[in-house]
Parts: sequence; C-alpha cells; structure tokens
Amino acid sequence: MRLIRLGVLFLAATLHAAADDAAREEALDNLLSERDSPEALAKLVEEAKEAGVSEQSILEARFLYHVDRRDDAAIAAMLPEFLARGSKFQLDESAIFAVEEDWLAVVEYVQSIDCLQKDDRDGFKKHITEAFWLSPRQAAAFTPHIERMRLNERMRDVRVDFNGRLVRLGGGEVPLSTLAGEGKALLFHFWSPWSQECVDLMPDFIAMTDALRGSSVAVVSIVPESPAKMVEEAARMHTKLADEAACAWVVDRKEASFNALFRVQSYPRMVLVSREGSVLFNGEPGDSGFWQKLLEVDPSLQRPDAPARGKE
Repeated sequence: MRLIRLGVLFLAATLHAAADDAAREEALDNLLSERDSPEALAKLVEEAKEAGVSEQSILEARFLYHVDRRDDAAIAAMLPEFLARGSKFQLDESAIFAVEEDWLAVVEYVQSIDCLQKDDRDGFKKHITEAFWLSPRQAAAFTPHIERMRLNERMRDVRVDFNGRLVRLGGGEVPLSTLAGEGKALLFHFWSPWSQECVDLMPDFIAMTDALRGSSVAVVSIVPESPAKMVEEAARMHTKLADEAACAWVVDRKEASFNALFRVQSYPRMVLVSREGSVLFNGEPGDSGFWQKLLEVDPSLQRPDAPARGKE
C-alpha cells in the first residue's frame, strides 16, 4: 500500500512538472511572437516571469521585439542589461542562441547601436567589427547599420535648393518652395509603382499624410523619371489616390535628380528636409527615428495607427 501511495505521488509530481514546462513554453512562445504594442509586450513579460521563464530568455525576446520594430533607441536603452548579463550567460537558458559566440556578438551589436545613437563613429566601428568577427552569419543584421552611418555622414553636407523645380504627375512644373508652402520642413516620399512593398504600404503612407495634414510638414511623393512605363503606371495610381493622400505627386528630374542627391537605393524611402535645406532624416518609413524627427519639427503631431490589413 505504501508503494502504491509513493507511486501515485511520483506520478502527480511528474504531471505537475510537465504542466509547469508546458506553461513556461507557452509563455515563452507568446513572448517571442509578440509584435504589437509595448503594453502588450510588458504584459507578456510579466506572464513569462510568473511562468518561470528565465531572465535570459525574456531579455532575448524583448531584444527581438525592438529589432523587429527597428527601434534603435530602445535597443540602446537595453545596453546596461546586456552588459550586466555578459558573464552570467547560460546557453541552456537561451531561447534563440545556438552558441555562445552568437550571444557575445549581440552584446557587441547592442553596444554599436548605442554608439550609433550617440554619433560615436569610432565606437560604432569597433563594436560592429567585433560583432562581425564573433558571428559572421549574422552579417545581414549588422550591415544596414553600417550603411546608415555612412549615409548619415554623406547627408550632413547636403543642402537642398528650394528654388529647384519638379514636374507634377498630372503635368506642369512646380517649384519646391511652392510644395513646401509655409511649413518648417518638406518630406519626400520616394516610391515606385513597380515595388510591391510600396504598393502594400500605400495605405500606411496615406494615413501618415492625413496625420500631417495642416501641420508644419508638407509632403511630396516622388517617382523616378524613367522608365516611361513606370511613370505612366504611377500616374494611374495617382489618379486613384489623389483624393485620399494629402500630398503633392511629382516626377523626379533627370539631371541632378533627388534620388541621386539623397542616395536612394531602395523604395519606399523617406527624406525629411528643413526649410534651410538640411537633411533631418533619410531612411525607411519603419525606422524608429522617422517619427522622432517628425515630432521634433512639429510636437503636436499624432502618429497614426497602422491601417487594418485584410486576412490572407
């Protein structure tokens, strides 16, 4: 009888442990897959702690969240936590790293982002190089930041002449000064109708122009001047979208193009220029610094929610 009782107790303990493991796994999966609001992330972090998910795994999940949202400021803010955990790292507690070198590379990466935020070129180069050395297979994550620093350095010397002119998609030339109006800045939206990403993100762009309507920031949507068929397609899209988007629709000039001036290599691209002609921001619309710069120009702006997407 005593053996039966011991067996029952052992089975109950085993089932309880299995239930705890399942709860931890579910809490971690929920945390790793969260990509919505910071409030939702914070709630899942608390649930993960209650379920017994390791601090290491929670730190990694939060890091991935900010990387996915391209929030460099938030990544840099995590630096003290990464440095504090440096020597405490346990591979068995990791949710995403296969080898310790990958973890060490990310620690260097976070330090490089912190330097990038502080405009510390030497520090950035040192830490991003070490990250490459430790984990070459993560190069795809590191390279964009190198390109961004180089781009920012180039943009410091750029000055836009508001006396320049562009051609509207509907025809007729217009000076940049007219497009900028009385605002404090002019936002260039570089796009192509042949870019599926541009087409997919057009609802977001329209929502953004609506948020900027009547603000200190004027918006101009600009397509390359060639090939001609692409411009024709852009004109057709403009006809459909003109009433929805609060912006001017123009074609880039062939000589001394703005695509070349701003070193635009992919679409969509946002370039924010002050009325003095200096570049305040040059990057993708999803970059965390984009709305930070817009708010510096006009603190009264309200960032719009992402438009609802249809389920596939």
